[in-house]
Amino acid sequence: MQLEGKQALITGGCGSIGRTLAATFAEAGACVTVLDRADSICPQGAVLLDADLSDLAQTEAAAASAGPFDILINNAALIINKPHDEFSLQEYEDQVRVNSSAAFVLSRVCARHMKAKGWGRIINMTSLTLNGQWEGYVPYVASKGALLGLTVGLARELGAHGITVNAIAPGAVVSEAEDRVFGKRLAAYHAWVLEHQSLKVRIEPQDIANLALFLASDAARMISGQNIGVNGGW
Repeated sequence: MQLEGKQALITGGCGSIGRTLAATFAEAGACVTVLDRADSICPQGAVLLDADLSDLAQTEAAAASAGPFDILINNAALIINKPHDEFSLQEYEDQVRVNSSAAFVLSRVCARHMKAKGWGRIINMTSLTLNGQWEGYVPYVASKGALLGLTVGLARELGAHGITVNAIAPGAVVSEAEDRVFGKRLAAYHAWVLEHQSLKVRIEPQDIANLALFLASDAARMISGQNIGVNGGW
């Protein structure tokens, strides 16, 4: 599963999962660009592309200027936990914009080169929360549902050009995001996760990166339009 000479763009590449994705793809020989904000710490071996995903015009322009890219991983996500009636419409739309609309914009930019080359990989990060067993994440779940729909639609349209489009649905991954969301409730959350998983160990970012590397490789050339869970047997 080597990716020598491939150009990869990873959004949210400076977070827990993003850093691991960047390192894994760089080790496989890809030239990695991470799209994140300028004040982020860029993973070693990657190039930082400064853009705010909530600004779709800026995001599109940044990707177009830095490309072309052979591999796109839409990994970045905005997540907030609270009852649905406490969310404002703006908060709802912010999560949809970052978690789904930005993926549409970036896929459109990157697919131009992929079509011309006759090869490409688009990988979108959906979520275990689509299973309907989580409370307090209505905008997040809605945005990830839209991302899954984008995955299926793009897979059909781009397949004739040698481009595969798949989604990975991570379970409860050990990350900085869960520290931020759960804070003092983290110990209880950890116990709750293990209670629901068949496998009684926490999922690590590397578990997500391993599947992403496979999907980006030629070993997965006949896999497209899929939403593959990495959830510890939830």
